[in-house]
Amino acid sequence: MKRREDLSTPRQRRRVGIHYDPDAFGQFSEAIARWLGTARFLVIQTCIVIVWVIFNAVSDSARFDKYPFILLTLALSLQAAYAAPLILLAQNRQEDRDREQLEIDRAVAARTQADTEYLARELAGVRMVLTNVVTTDDLREHLESLTSALDRLVENKDASSPTAT
Repeated sequence: MKRREDLSTPRQRRRVGIHYDPDAFGQFSEAIARWLGTARFLVIQTCIVIVWVIFNAVSDSARFDKYPFILLTLALSLQAAYAAPLILLAQNRQEDRDREQLEIDRAVAARTQADTEYLARELAGVRMVLTNVVTTDDLREHLESLTSALDRLVENKDASSPTAT
């Protein structure tokens, strides 16, 4: 057994087989799945099958697929065998995108909730401060009471002063 000098990183397994870009293949499968899910594809496929059946049922000399239409069945089975996994792959990629969007939405919701709670605390603080703020009515009442007290003092002083008699 051969020893490696650097034991801090795990060994890489050798990959055998076809190497491909998963993202590019996923985009390709989504494009195929989008096209297979259209009415245009169904109409084209139906027309091809009808032409195939009519051509092979009517023509005796140019017939290439006899009545049980085994070649047509094979072609349709092959198309379905490739379409199903491609559609599933496209759905898995869509689920991954939805999951990422859900995480983003959760983060935005949490941030919005934190901002809302902060604003509610700030508003409560402002309300508490405003309860101690003097209003013009309070000032007017105090000024009137001071004025009346001054008037009484002046009257008492005038009444008690010797020049008033």
